[in-house]
Amino acid sequence: MKTNNFSSFVLIISLLLATHNSLAAEKPTKPFVVVLDAGHGGHDHGNKGNGYKESEIALNIVLKIGAELEKLPNIKVIYTRKTDVFIELRERAAIANRADADLFVSVHCNAHHSDAYGAETFVLGLHKSQANFEVAKKENEVIYLEENYQEKYGGFDPNAPESLIGMVLMQEEYLDQSILLASLVQNNVINNLKRKDRSVKQAGFWVLHNTYMPSVLIETGFLTNKSEGAYLNSAKGQTEMAREIENAIESYIKSISVSIEKLKDPEIAHIQVEKVIETTKENIFDGVIFKVQLAASSRKLDPKPSNFKGLKEVTRDKEDGLFKYYYGETSDYNKIQVMKTFVQQKGYPSAYIVAFKKGKKVNLPEVLKSKGI
Repeated sequence: MKTNNFSSFVLIISLLLATHNSLAAEKPTKPFVVVLDAGHGGHDHGNKGNGYKESEIALNIVLKIGAELEKLPNIKVIYTRKTDVFIELRERAAIANRADADLFVSVHCNAHHSDAYGAETFVLGLHKSQANFEVAKKENEVIYLEENYQEKYGGFDPNAPESLIGMVLMQEEYLDQSILLASLVQNNVINNLKRKDRSVKQAGFWVLHNTYMPSVLIETGFLTNKSEGAYLNSAKGQTEMAREIENAIESYIKSISVSIEKLKDPEIAHIQVEKVIETTKENIFDGVIFKVQLAASSRKLDPKPSNFKGLKEVTRDKEDGLFKYYYGETSDYNKIQVMKTFVQQKGYPSAYIVAFKKGKKVNLPEVLKSKGI
């Protein structure tokens, strides 16, 4: 099969890597350091939906992720906690910073007064909705359990949206890499475990704000949902969730490693990487090309990066009197889903996937139905 062109997506990541000092070429022997953070702990049980304990479930998942990562060569795993102890939010971030970590992954379980369910992964950013703010507020309120929290957190108020604005600036340089990992996590959990997709989101989590490396916070599901809570509280659910998160981290590390190996010059225009995301036959559609539609307009724009928020290799077609602008081109449905999430976080929230066969647009639901997706 002809190799899919995934270079435009990987190029963005690769150029960012040139400034990521913990992976600089002059330190090739430095292990890739992953800090795993099990949310809550000790007297902070987190949410206790349906009688389950978030702190225990998060810890079990984190330990399983770490056990698999530790089997990989040149990977160093650091845990913010390995037992049921209370760790302050600022100390969790400090652990990662002191270790000069390359990645910070925080694992949690969600709760809601409704019967909500599904998985979502957060990167740091201003909340885009009241729902995102409420999730961040709930996780940030653990600071009230700490002594002298007013002094330690410099007047930060989890209940005040304005307190979040200053948090975002420090993490901006790692945002694209954080989005990549978050997208890989969502892709694995949704497609392989068939969980409801609550997408990659941005919100103001203190624990992400204070880390100086790509960072994500994973809400694995809702303990308050009877079915999902039971799943996450089971050994099966924890093992499966850990497996998919670990695989996402491994895919992320693989993409970083391959890109660095091929990055001879930071001004390289194109880098071919055949496998950033593990593919399966079920995800490859022979004769079908998927693209992400960014916009449709009567204006004819030059599809250059400066016109499309820095996105490279945007293509333009004319259809029904309108100019359609697309990003990406692949026969792998997993990859196009990740690319869609990427461009949505880059500033195209209404972007969606379209399918083509022999150069003509075809009905996406029918294409997916042909493989039982």
